[in-house]
Amino acid sequence: MQHKSICFIGGGNMAQAMVFGLLNKGYPANLITVCDRNESKRKLFAEQGVNVVTESIKAAEQAQVVVLAVKPQGAAETCATLSAVNFSDKLVVSIMAAISTQRLTALLPTATNIVRVMPNTPSLVSEGMAGLFAQPTVPVELKWFAENLLNAVGKTCWVETEDDMHIVTAASSSSPAYFFLFMESMQNALLNMGLTAQQARELVQQSALGAAKMAVSNSNVELSTLRENVTSKGGTTAAALSVFNEKNLAYTVEQAMQACVARSKEMEKLF
Repeated sequence: MQHKSICFIGGGNMAQAMVFGLLNKGYPANLITVCDRNESKRKLFAEQGVNVVTESIKAAEQAQVVVLAVKPQGAAETCATLSAVNFSDKLVVSIMAAISTQRLTALLPTATNIVRVMPNTPSLVSEGMAGLFAQPTVPVELKWFAENLLNAVGKTCWVETEDDMHIVTAASSSSPAYFFLFMESMQNALLNMGLTAQQARELVQQSALGAAKMAVSNSNVELSTLRENVTSKGGTTAAALSVFNEKNLAYTVEQAMQACVARSKEMEKLF
């Protein structure tokens, strides 16, 4: 991966995941700067040799790549400060949810090379899945750098239209919560059946991990086939799945994801 000077505006969980992921892959700490007002967060980065500051303008001016990692409700205020910086020769990577590239261009008029990213929290354990979008005018080498930046903490998927980022939100950004809810429901059922909390947790989380690894290791096999391979006709798995089918689980999942997309579109209009 090519080494450029990177400035993170905001030092929250996702910025931490990206910075530590880069460091784990050998990225030079002296080329990374994190701007955050929180002293404990700055200390966390400084302990890893990363540059830390409280004022964003000078840090952004000196960086080749600026990663906007603040909450969407803080986007306008943050960009109002940064508007004093000339971004014409910089790559701007935005991981701010609900902020479109059109809105970001209005907030930062000199920013011509913007890559919008929708990451997810498994990035914290280097198993993230991020959707990326950039206008056709963004040079290929800058898109490649943004992709590698996110590959440091997981995998990436480019979308052709920005509207698809709403779908990415439902597919990956929000979806860890779906799986946690399913795992939580399984755990509670096992507790009600008499297992201990430790037994229930270990059975659920290891089974989920194993199933996910099987899906990844057999990416050429349809998910429906993997499911069928576990399901013997008239057996225990079939009995469980019949209940899911009777309750129309597939419909519930689709409705939930549609609700996520709808809310994502609503939020884009708020900021």
